[in-house]
Amino acid sequence: MDQALERSIDAFIESNKSQLVEDIAALIAIDSVASAPAPGAPNGVGPAQALDKALAIAERMGMAVKNCEGQVGYAELGSENTENYLATITHVDIVPAGDGWSHDPFTLREEGGYLIGRGVADDKGPAVLCLYALKYLKEANIPLKYAVRALMGVSEETGMADMKHYLAHYPAPVFAFTPDADFPVCNGEKGGYSAKVVSAGSMERLLSFSGGFVTNAVPDRAQAVVAADIAALPAAERISLAPAENGVCISASGISGHASRPEGTVNALGVLAKYLLDNALVGEQESAFLRLMQAVCDHPDGSGVGAQARDDKFDPLTMVVGTAGCENGRLWFTVDSRYPTTTDGDKITACLEKAANGCALPIAFSAKPPFYISADSPAIRACIDAYNEVTGENKAPFTIGGGTYARVFPAAVSFGPEHMDRPLPDFVGPIHGVNEGAALSDLLEALKIYILALVRLQAMEL
Repeated sequence: MDQALERSIDAFIESNKSQLVEDIAALIAIDSVASAPAPGAPNGVGPAQALDKALAIAERMGMAVKNCEGQVGYAELGSENTENYLATITHVDIVPAGDGWSHDPFTLREEGGYLIGRGVADDKGPAVLCLYALKYLKEANIPLKYAVRALMGVSEETGMADMKHYLAHYPAPVFAFTPDADFPVCNGEKGGYSAKVVSAGSMERLLSFSGGFVTNAVPDRAQAVVAADIAALPAAERISLAPAENGVCISASGISGHASRPEGTVNALGVLAKYLLDNALVGEQESAFLRLMQAVCDHPDGSGVGAQARDDKFDPLTMVVGTAGCENGRLWFTVDSRYPTTTDGDKITACLEKAANGCALPIAFSAKPPFYISADSPAIRACIDAYNEVTGENKAPFTIGGGTYARVFPAAVSFGPEHMDRPLPDFVGPIHGVNEGAALSDLLEALKIYILALVRLQAMEL
């Protein structure tokens, strides 16, 4: 890297570090979980408030901003060049905080060099980094061959309708990267499958059954109320019992995590199903349904229902149960699967139907195919080279199981800021998990990488 450029970037980061943390804290303070639509807030009031705050931060930096019908907002430099523009893509909506946090998830806390709060890593912290990357370009007077927009959405966690709306009404960037995954550069994403599996028979002994907050995370809490005598029930790991009207409330705990990375998680719904089955607390039809659900929970590679798959581009298929409940006297659970090129939604549905053997039926399933672009693309080379120059590493692009905004755009990749090879301390949790956090040093390093990548992209023919 040019030494003068590096000194300039380092000096900018050092002088803006304190304010950057304050801006992350301001976004973290807003509970931006999706809720009922409201005027000007298609994904709910919380995400709209977070978007307004992010745009206010950009305005304070002296950038032009636009709110695109409440679906997307952006800060922009070089508005005269928007026929061909670059973009960063982040989101300000979050998944529910859940239980078990060591402090208020909406109050940013600094501990041991880490920032902790819901959205620090996914994706409010990265959203602020992108605004500061544009701030550098502006203050350093970097010549802009392409305009640059820092796009920020409000429904990444709930289907990405925001960016679909944006692309339906605004021109696509010539190239974009989304800081919503791992470093160094992700040039492919698995297919995404989701389904709701509903029991064929009615509830028998179960009085209630529920678990999970969102379909794309492994749940760490689940509970059921069953007609039974609490004195006759044994103790079990991760299970707690309490008296309830007409029976016993059985609660299960697990270890949460993102649905695309089930390694190391413990699905509370699987724990609950096992306890109910082991102690014969459910009827015959309920048992068949719970055995099916447990087969998915206990085998996150899909092998529990014969859906396992692999290829030479992606890691093997993953499959988790994200949420479960009861409705109109029927039990249900949701399936989230991330799959490689050797299978598809129809095949996964067929596997679930065969494993169910009549006890349940997958309904309302949807599938998004995998996408993959060449690691030799000049734009991807600009990103990976920026990463390796800043870190001193020699990494290559890779593929992931998670679904990011990159799959929505015609030319985009996901680009950090997480590092899977940098383990978190015990007091810090992963994205979508309890005590979600990120090292401040990693965030500042990511900012340097993003600035350098944008400078390099400005010099290319795209």
